[in-house]
Amino acid sequence: MGILIAITVIIAWGGHLAYMLWNIPPDPANPWMYLHILLQAYLFTGLFITAHDAMHGNIARQRWVNTLIGYLSSFLFAGMYYRRLRKNHGLHHKHPATVKDPDFYAPSQHFLRWWGAFMWRYVTIIQLVIMAIFYNLLILIPGVTELRALLYWALPAILATLQLFWVGVYWPHRLPHLESMGPHRARTQHRNHPWAMLSCYFFGYHREHHDNPRIPWWRLHTSKKVS
Repeated sequence: MGILIAITVIIAWGGHLAYMLWNIPPDPANPWMYLHILLQAYLFTGLFITAHDAMHGNIARQRWVNTLIGYLSSFLFAGMYYRRLRKNHGLHHKHPATVKDPDFYAPSQHFLRWWGAFMWRYVTIIQLVIMAIFYNLLILIPGVTELRALLYWALPAILATLQLFWVGVYWPHRLPHLESMGPHRARTQHRNHPWAMLSCYFFGYHREHHDNPRIPWWRLHTSKKVS
């Protein structure tokens, strides 16, 4: 089941990207263009959620399958190095919302400052080179202009980082840390499965995720406490 869902997310991301690049002309007056951009951003988010589940061994029982899908989905998301992501994410779960947590920014709880620090910690020169190469390969494809590549590939990727950061890092772990957040210092969304899926693949059920990281994203709603 995990392998099927992971492959479906990856194929949906690639298929919709190709459809946009070749079939959606950039037209500010066309409302469908904006809906397609938002959908592609959502699929970008799905790529990272897939890599995240691979980090926890939730894709398949075989470790090599999780590693393979983790490397592929994190690379497609933004040229990211899966091994480094997995190491930092392990620290996040070990020391959530503390100075030892690489995702937590103690000096400031301001959204943009924290997001900037978050991006600074994770973005590497090699990653930027990979993204630049990918961009230049895209615009070599007949019919794919620079504007299309920016609107339909680069912009959705940026929007996805904002979605992931807000739902998976900033909102659940920001100060103040209340007793209701539990030992992992993690908030959780109120019980609303359609909104939880739409907002970030049930990742807003964040305390439940920290309570049991071995629950895959598509089953997080089954562990949701009433709130």
